[in-house]
Amino acid sequence: MSAPTHTTTSEPFDFARAASLLTDAAARAGAAIMAHYTGGTEIEIKADSSPITNADRDSQAIILEALKVLAPEIPVVSEELASDLTASLGPRFFLIDPLDGTKEFIKKRTDFTINIALVEHGRPCFGLVYAPARSLLALTVADGEAVEATLPPDEAGADLSKLAQTRLRARVADPDGLTAVVSLSHFDPETEAFLSKLNIAERSSAGSAVKFLELARGRADVYPRFGPTMEWDTAAGHAVLEAAGGFAVAADGTKLRYGKTEAGLRNPGFVAWGRKAGASHH
Repeated sequence: MSAPTHTTTSEPFDFARAASLLTDAAARAGAAIMAHYTGGTEIEIKADSSPITNADRDSQAIILEALKVLAPEIPVVSEELASDLTASLGPRFFLIDPLDGTKEFIKKRTDFTINIALVEHGRPCFGLVYAPARSLLALTVADGEAVEATLPPDEAGADLSKLAQTRLRARVADPDGLTAVVSLSHFDPETEAFLSKLNIAERSSAGSAVKFLELARGRADVYPRFGPTMEWDTAAGHAVLEAAGGFAVAADGTKLRYGKTEAGLRNPGFVAWGRKAGASHH
């Protein structure tokens, strides 16, 4: 199905309906994940040596069902369904990670998320990131507009219109000292070298897409990531960050694009930033 370019207000993807349906699904998927979080879960090791749990599978089933209702014609790529990542996806597809930060989940930390994104012509335009252990929901409710809300996991679902929503705005960095957020499990010498060239006053570490949310919420300024990531790890957080006024670029300064089937949907190294203050972002 050919999709129009993402520039007109007559964009047929219905952000409001997507936000509503997927908030409900996220609350239910979050409840399924938290049942395993408190009650214990079986852990298997996948072929790529990463862990998968029943929480991943239960969350995925709920999200896939919601996407079928929302837009049955749009293909879905999920971390746990990913078989052939080199097949053509067309101009428009969903990317989901039903449990981003499985390692953090297994260690009983709170920085794991459900990530749901819509990509159009290489750009993540809709994104939902939900951290059920923190009751933190962040999502795009319109093109270029993102909000956060407190959403406790609930197997009965949730009504977005009844949640108190706060608009997300990335901040312009203070040149006298930036706050960096870095990966908890994947810190490397390249990241250290990158940060050493900036005036970093403070740094924190987190797992999963929570790092994008720190930027989108105006609590941090830069998130460098040079280690391996897949598109479903970043698309939803990237969409929320862009809608909040921030941006992400590949390590070489080009746009971070999605649908890279020639690379098996792997991302290059990238740097995510808050709001630009007219300064160069390199």
